[in-house]
Amino acid sequence: MVSPFILRRLKGDVLKDLPEKIEQTQYIRLEDEQQLLYNAQVAHMRSMVESKTDAEYNTGKIQLLAELTKIREICCDPSLIFDEYAGCSAKRQACMELLTAAMDGGHRVLLFSQFTSMLALLEKDLQQQKIDYYIITGETPKKERIELVNDFNEGTTPVFLISLKAGGTGLNLTGADVVIHYDPWWNIAAQNQATDRAHRIGQTKIVTVYQLIAENSVEENIRKMQIAKKDLADEILSGEGTNFSSLSREELLELLG
Repeated sequence: MVSPFILRRLKGDVLKDLPEKIEQTQYIRLEDEQQLLYNAQVAHMRSMVESKTDAEYNTGKIQLLAELTKIREICCDPSLIFDEYAGCSAKRQACMELLTAAMDGGHRVLLFSQFTSMLALLEKDLQQQKIDYYIITGETPKKERIELVNDFNEGTTPVFLISLKAGGTGLNLTGADVVIHYDPWWNIAAQNQATDRAHRIGQTKIVTVYQLIAENSVEENIRKMQIAKKDLADEILSGEGTNFSSLSREELLELLG
């Protein structure tokens, strides 16, 4: 009804002087104990899915979504769900290497994750390496967010850790020219909104956007699903789980690989 009154304009059409945005996907191979834990969790979930009757499958979606989230957390860092895990995280290590390389090149970085527990681990890494940073999560008061944003844009602090839900809209962080999505947001629109905290009016530098994906994992399979069935991926894996019932048994098994 309202479509005749709406003018849809793309950012590229309106902001002719906006610098280029370069997007790169970095695939990271899981190894050793992390890979073993990943394989075990996938096998466990596959067994759960295959053993359920159709009725049990349809009524047990919340439990299955929780199991799927565990698999995604193992891709990020197994210590998110295994308190005694003492091994390495391939993605966490790759992320810190990417951060260091960006800073060595004089860049400033926005680092997004939807898991605040993951941001806490990255905080520890930054503290150990004596790297200055700011952080915003859903718990950060609005007034404090504004102060942190202003301090970042006006200062030289190289890293800003941001919870994806807290940083989706309303933040102008043009002081950064590198964006890292540690665990990609399956709703592409929401992820793009987060990227646009740096790639927006006032940005004078080329913005480079990195997506970190665990190779040969559910993350890579979900990325393929995004391309083939974008609407479905947006619905079931937005982090809310509100439309998980849309996913068939066959699609979930395909997701697990």
